[in-house]
Amino acid sequence: MCANPNCKNRVSRELNQFKKSKSGRIFCSSSCVAIFNNPLRRKIKTCPICGKQFSGQKIYCSSECHTSILRKSDSQKRREILKEIKVFYDKRGRIPVKKERPGLAWRAQKVFNSWNKAIQMAGFEPNPVIFSRKFIAKDGHKCDSFAEKIIDDWLYSNNVEHQRNIPYPNSSYTADFLIKGKLVEFLGLNGELKEYDKNTKLKEKLAKKYKIKLIKIFPKDLLPVNHLSEIIKN
Repeated sequence: MCANPNCKNRVSRELNQFKKSKSGRIFCSSSCVAIFNNPLRRKIKTCPICGKQFSGQKIYCSSECHTSILRKSDSQKRREILKEIKVFYDKRGRIPVKKERPGLAWRAQKVFNSWNKAIQMAGFEPNPVIFSRKFIAKDGHKCDSFAEKIIDDWLYSNNVEHQRNIPYPNSSYTADFLIKGKLVEFLGLNGELKEYDKNTKLKEKLAKKYKIKLIKIFPKDLLPVNHLSEIIKN
């Protein structure tokens, strides 16, 4: 029986003629080996048309969704994309980041030739680079990046008391947030700059030395899905 869970064909042949994976599992064909071994083929995606989750290398979950977008006129596609952007803004008070709505961003790229062009056509100013420029959070706090604004706004919306730019004990280093005696750092450039990683390790040592709980937040914790409720527990 083929070890590919989506196949399980029963085939009969000489043992040395079967395709095997590195783990020794036996498959009926090379394609089944590739499907089983290649995690990209098993990766869960979200259909940009219906929102259904599926796996595989296709862009759409079904031929129906693919056909539905082909039938729509360019003007229809534009109206729908602009409407989705505006609905997101009405709910969140900001425009989406591409990682939050990859399906929408993909469609905008196809119809408007760029994501930023679609944002402008919807009547908004495109987001700058997520880790640059200063932003003002809903509670008036000044944030060093758009990502920090997302965190600050989430804390404010969930009634979590917090302070900004709190110094580590006996140090010139500061933490992004203080929540109920815990220091919180957003590590937006983790693994990208040696000096940045060096400073992060020094902060970790300071927190350990003074027995202060240090919560670390990474970009993957914010986008495309916000996991702050799991990381920051009241």
